[in-house]
Amino acid sequence: MFWNNHKKNQKLFADLASEQQSMIGEQLNFASSEAYKLLRTNLMFSFPSDNQAKVIGITSSLKGEGKSITAINLAYTIAETKKRVLLIECDMRLPTIAKRLNLKSKIGLSDLLVGMNSSEEVLQSGVLTETLDVIPAGSIPPSASEILESDRMKYTIDRLSEYYDYILLDLPPVTVVSDALIVSKLTSGMVIVVRQDYVGKSALAETMRQMKYANARVLGFVFNSADNTNSPYKKYYRDDQYGGYEYAHNIDNVQGKTKK
Repeated sequence: MFWNNHKKNQKLFADLASEQQSMIGEQLNFASSEAYKLLRTNLMFSFPSDNQAKVIGITSSLKGEGKSITAINLAYTIAETKKRVLLIECDMRLPTIAKRLNLKSKIGLSDLLVGMNSSEEVLQSGVLTETLDVIPAGSIPPSASEILESDRMKYTIDRLSEYYDYILLDLPPVTVVSDALIVSKLTSGMVIVVRQDYVGKSALAETMRQMKYANARVLGFVFNSADNTNSPYKKYYRDDQYGGYEYAHNIDNVQGKTKK
């Protein structure tokens, strides 16, 4: 059943946000925590053991597949090993990370890239754990693609790579806007979040086609919301925040799977 009533859609988003909010950091249940640790291990084995920072993009085909939650928890799980980790929210069109992490500052990446603030001003240190820092999206710009494609974005990543072991980029969905493909050129590799019973084969195939066209290195996939209980708790609705498309949301436990 598809919902077109705006108020009902808002309530569904609120319910989802509330449930996801309890699935962050040390509040993860045992199964989810172990899944993220497996994802962390697989990612670490995807790179040579050198001293260069690993810049990893996290994206999906559609909005609502859990990419931002995956980015937060993966960053947290890597930081647990005492690696220096930076999470940058590059989804400037529909940012959620600052709210989910209860970050107070409203400035972030966009303000840094247009020269309004310095990296020291937008960076928030010790989020969730001591070695995890976060740069939220900041002010919503009129043209996110242009500033993500700017020389200043490349300079920023290069400069931050001198300090951090891992930099994780939370990117918009591939089939909705071009931002993830633009930023993929600055990454060591990309991770694609795939939600079970949510994204169609055609959308995922289009994502892979665009990744190949952009010469992006796909490190693997996170299979999210795996249905281990045959739960009937599924919510279908329409969203127009990225541009009207219909999708389904299946709320269940997180399971991570990657391939090299």
